[in-house]
Amino acid sequence: MTTAGTEPAVLDARRAAIRAAPAGSVAIVDETALLERSAVAAHVGEALRAGRTAWRALPGDVALLASAGAGAAAGAGDDEAAVRRLVASWAGEDAATVAQRARAVLRDDLGAALRPPVWSLVAEHRRAGHRVVVTGHAPRPVLEALAEDLGVDELVATEVEVRDGVLTGEVDGPVLLGPRGEAKAAAVVALGARPAFVMAGPCSEALLAAGDGPLVVTSGSAATCGGHPVLPVPPRSGALPGPLDVGRTAAFYGALLGAASTAAAVGLARRSRRQMVDLTCSVTGDLGLALAGIDVEVRGAEHLWSSRPCVFVFNHQSKVDVALLMKLLRGGFTGVAKAEAASIPLWGAMFKLAGVAFVDRGNTRQAREALEPAVRKLRDEGWSLAIAPEGTRSPTPRLGRFKKGAFHIALQAGVPMVPIVIHDAGEVMWRGHQTLRAGTVHVDVLPPIDTSGWSTATLDEHVADVREQFVRTLEGGP
Repeated sequence: MTTAGTEPAVLDARRAAIRAAPAGSVAIVDETALLERSAVAAHVGEALRAGRTAWRALPGDVALLASAGAGAAAGAGDDEAAVRRLVASWAGEDAATVAQRARAVLRDDLGAALRPPVWSLVAEHRRAGHRVVVTGHAPRPVLEALAEDLGVDELVATEVEVRDGVLTGEVDGPVLLGPRGEAKAAAVVALGARPAFVMAGPCSEALLAAGDGPLVVTSGSAATCGGHPVLPVPPRSGALPGPLDVGRTAAFYGALLGAASTAAAVGLARRSRRQMVDLTCSVTGDLGLALAGIDVEVRGAEHLWSSRPCVFVFNHQSKVDVALLMKLLRGGFTGVAKAEAASIPLWGAMFKLAGVAFVDRGNTRQAREALEPAVRKLRDEGWSLAIAPEGTRSPTPRLGRFKKGAFHIALQAGVPMVPIVIHDAGEVMWRGHQTLRAGTVHVDVLPPIDTSGWSTATLDEHVADVREQFVRTLEGGP
């Protein structure tokens, strides 16, 4: 999907250039292009909320957060002092602890600041066999989790000093920050081969000049920037939602409540909870998404019906995934969700009504017991089951690791597995957001997978095979 406001011609031209470049070409992607707001500020904010900010650092950190507020470009308020204060705050901590915290910040905050068109261009580079290098002025621990999710070949960032696995609180070498990207440019030159592509934010003239194929990524409208092509990507995080988005969201939830009320009356009249749930699903999926301005384009729709009862597995990025499944599956299914989902306002009550199995991910025995009714519904009552094998929403567009629960259920019940690959759901409602945006979600329903030859001994192979189908389909694009 092309993000609203993004220049399709610029994206198409860039993709064509990437595909035409030989394998092994070097592509530089700077954090100012990849993120729409400051990674340093995200970590400073997390430390402030957690009460780890030193008193002497408080004035500077508060000023940094103020300058990195809504509408600010990525890293606009960062300076060398801010980077050094952040690194100093890690003094005496294990490197593993800081890395774990960075992944949590990516999951809870920075993931929503990723620019999807830039992410898609990075994926295009990887498919073309290019050497992708992420550059950034943020400290390495801040950007490492993001670089891992991107699957890039190399990360050039501000290095931190580590002794025996413990951070000293000192920067190791220069802070890669300058008014024109000079420090990053010098680091790129030191890599050896001249880059064939460079993507960076405004005020990165030196970095853009360090390679060929420059592209300036901005949050504003398209404009010339040193004569370089410009890719405008409107922000999706930080700023308050617009009145249209609020209206669409209200209309969606109004449709959900209306459908549930009508379905409750029908279900009570016919004494059928199943009819009540199925009617709620079909009306919410159709009317709710339509009122929200969300279109759904499906390839392989015939596979949604050809092998029921079955286990449907889907990739999970957004709260809107539930509504998408309602539209796709219509009825005759239930689900499995983490225990915390039972307390989500409105949705939790709907899940309970639909007979969703709530699983405590930290309690293996409880999880198995909770899944037994789901297996019985599949095997004895003809219900299908929808499960996200990642277990939770992904912090980035990258597919997470698959858990085995769905595969054990399909094996025990002796039913097929049908993969549902969802593209672009994060574009209409990203993790952590509460409002819907208009757009088109593309869905690929893959052919049913016969599980009759599966066994517990070969289950790991089947998990890997199914995940690889998702990866290939997602990388192929909508």
